[in-house]
Amino acid sequence: MIKIIQVEDHCLVTEGVRTFIAAEPDMEYAASCNSGENLVQVLQSRQPDVILMDINLPDTTGIELCKLVKDKYPGVMVLALSINNQPGIIRKMTESGASGYVLKDASRQEIIDAIRTVAKGKTYFSRSVSTALRKTDTADLPPLTRREREVLELIADGYTNSQIAESLFVDVTTIDFHRKNMLSKYKVKNTAALIKVAVSNNLI
Repeated sequence: MIKIIQVEDHCLVTEGVRTFIAAEPDMEYAASCNSGENLVQVLQSRQPDVILMDINLPDTTGIELCKLVKDKYPGVMVLALSINNQPGIIRKMTESGASGYVLKDASRQEIIDAIRTVAKGKTYFSRSVSTALRKTDTADLPPLTRREREVLELIADGYTNSQIAESLFVDVTTIDFHRKNMLSKYKVKNTAALIKVAVSNNLI
């Protein structure tokens, strides 16, 4: 029996995957986690055979979370399930220890096949991922976390730090931290340059 934990913060995706995994006689849907922190807590008491992991999460990225999981639980296989088809992101995910990468436009059967493949210790890349990897990736940019994207979209809409903090119900120092972190992450000197990079690379 292949035990699976899914890390995904969109309920619709979670329920869809849970339904078709439950229909497979050799698979058990052990748990769903909506954040990296949630997964870390669950793994303290039980480890699955395969973690089905999204890349964009509220509190971290799949790349960082995958590395953390593989460092602590090397026997657990990680299969990325994402809408992100940037070659640089796919490569970083595999460098962090993921055994496979499937895009969310994959069929139910392809996701099932991918889970069975990585559970055996093999690698699996969906056809669309293999196609993406053959393309040159000029940007090769790190992904935004869900919260960073929310903050950046509001910055692009002209909101101030205090207005963003009020909108997201957090302290203004938290917004300032996200802004500085994004400037550092994308190696730009000001917010205007940050927005330019984000828009030109479809980050927002």
